[in-house]
Amino acid sequence: MTLDPAYLEYPHRHQGYDHDLYDWSALKDRKPVRWPGDAKVVVWVCVSLEYFPLAPSDMPFRAPGHMQTPYPDYRHYTARDYGTRIGFYRLLDALGQAGVKASIATNSTIADRYPSIIADIIAGGHEIIAHSTDMNGTIATGLAEADERALISSALDTLEGVSGTRPQGWLSIARSQSRNTGRLLAEAGVRYACDWVNDELPYRFTNGLINLPLNHELSDRQIIATQQHSAESYGQQMLDAFDWLSAEAAREGSGRMLPLHITPYIMGLPYRIGAFEALLAALMARGAWFATGGEIVDAWDAQQ
Repeated sequence: MTLDPAYLEYPHRHQGYDHDLYDWSALKDRKPVRWPGDAKVVVWVCVSLEYFPLAPSDMPFRAPGHMQTPYPDYRHYTARDYGTRIGFYRLLDALGQAGVKASIATNSTIADRYPSIIADIIAGGHEIIAHSTDMNGTIATGLAEADERALISSALDTLEGVSGTRPQGWLSIARSQSRNTGRLLAEAGVRYACDWVNDELPYRFTNGLINLPLNHELSDRQIIATQQHSAESYGQQMLDAFDWLSAEAAREGSGRMLPLHITPYIMGLPYRIGAFEALLAALMARGAWFATGGEIVDAWDAQQ
């Protein structure tokens, strides 16, 4: 049986992916990256500051962490609200004591309802990343393009209006995008997004948008809430990851990145926050360069 010649003419059969969003690139084959101060590993603390409406929307999908029992689900609502009222300020205190600047991925409804929180973020020298409008503002294929464009614009405009600075970064809820998201973010002037987790360093889309990977497997939600590990175990796992990346960076002659994705209503509890403070101190002692997402993108982009 002979092979149909058309088989070899498949237009997407080539080295790399069956799409043209970005090029294939193995980490080992790239130009070495040097971090400021010759640090081997940059640590990126990204805090998700979320507003959960009391009534969830399941379109196009229900956001992780949303209300679970029949309306009104006060138990889960107030647990999430604890993160805004209490947990987030414990995280701000821990970051301030350690001298660490973080990226705060913020729903724009937080700016509308609690502008004092935005003022405190700015006063602490932290960066604000746009994180949709609220936790009903999910994105997936099937969402009308006009609606998605309006959601992105609303989030960016509101955060800019309250903070005085237009966010240059974007984190989608559950890191979910539609087929239009990358283009719409670039059109809205967003410089980098944090949704695609297939790397450990920034890389560039063909439309110019930069992806800064925020690995879900390294988040407190995944390790503590889903896998049911202790905060102390989470901290040790992050130190193990740092040590591995540091050794790899020394061996390969190129810097590495460790993202710490933190949730206020998880890590901000009184029996966990001490482990977070200890983790920051241990990473500082190991010579980590702590940076915001924007600072990481700037340092990486200047070397491309």
